[in-house]
Amino acid sequence: MNKLLNFAVVGAGRFAHFAVTEFVKTQGVRFLGVYDEDEHNANRMKEIDPSITVFASLEELCKEPSIDLVYIATPPNLHYPQSKMVLLAGKHVICEKPAATKLKHAIELSELAAKNHLLFVVNLMQRYNVLYESVGELIRKKILGEFLHGYFENYASDEVLTEQHWFWDEEKSGGIFIEHGVHFFDMFSGWLGEGKVIASQKVNRPLHSNVWDKVQATVLYAKGLVNFYHAFDQPKIMDRQEMRLQFEKGEITLYEWVPIRLKLTALCSKLELQLLRTLFANAEVVLLESHESSKMVRGRFKEIHYQYKIKLDTGDAVQKQTLYKELVTKMFKDQLEWICNRNHIRKIDQNNAIQSLQLAEESEQMAAKLYC
Repeated sequence: MNKLLNFAVVGAGRFAHFAVTEFVKTQGVRFLGVYDEDEHNANRMKEIDPSITVFASLEELCKEPSIDLVYIATPPNLHYPQSKMVLLAGKHVICEKPAATKLKHAIELSELAAKNHLLFVVNLMQRYNVLYESVGELIRKKILGEFLHGYFENYASDEVLTEQHWFWDEEKSGGIFIEHGVHFFDMFSGWLGEGKVIASQKVNRPLHSNVWDKVQATVLYAKGLVNFYHAFDQPKIMDRQEMRLQFEKGEITLYEWVPIRLKLTALCSKLELQLLRTLFANAEVVLLESHESSKMVRGRFKEIHYQYKIKLDTGDAVQKQTLYKELVTKMFKDQLEWICNRNHIRKIDQNNAIQSLQLAEESEQMAAKLYC
């Protein structure tokens, strides 16, 4: 960048502290200030840079002419009004997910940013993961044949989510699909293209009718069905996420909500095995079967020819926090590059925010109809 880019933060919770700690490591940026309605939280940001300004209001922050970009990390119901205020003040916006709790508001923010030649993007950082990119390449090249079915299962912790937490208030969070599900709708859309919600359900907690802690949706893509299940009902020690993608000649399982490990089982030719070794360069590969000449099996009225049946394992659970930091940093740098060079093609832009929220809103509305 030719000039120093100054950024400020709105919302100073734990994740904002985590993200900003990574942002400030980027060359050419300066952390200038913070606003949070909780002054104690705002002052904690001085642990990152003691020289920052703690603003008394968002209006005061927006009037500061030296701020170029604002990172918004508040509860979802505040994203739309706060992003709009910042954009109208002529500043770029990086917002935590979702863009808004309503699709129409996300579209409005995108159009407002475009009209004023400003950045508006949501931190859907999953697409910066090397494992995510490798799976996408495998699908595009059809190394395992056609995609057939997928699922995402999220058995998440509610250990720090008291009954009074804003997460359970759907007026503030939008509900689990909107607050959390957008990450995974975006991931599968990147792999499989545009999807359509064909079924959706939600379940509330016995004796706590205001706590909707389990949701499920089925999305139809051109390449096949995907089931999404999200539940927030586990102690932290039992928190677990898993994604599986089934193909004609094998399957892939990804572990953790930010995938850090991948396991693959496949029937493949010699060339396909070479492609898999290239895509997953550090993987451990075990040959379950090996044949001098091609063998033939049948599935879906097709002949499937293979020389090897393999298991492949790559990734390391120890690297979770390190990977998370890396993805946040990659997202931030990618967006800054666009601010400096409008010809730069980003991995995520405002369209990711809109498309993922559209599936989330459709899922929420369909599920809500069951309880009307």
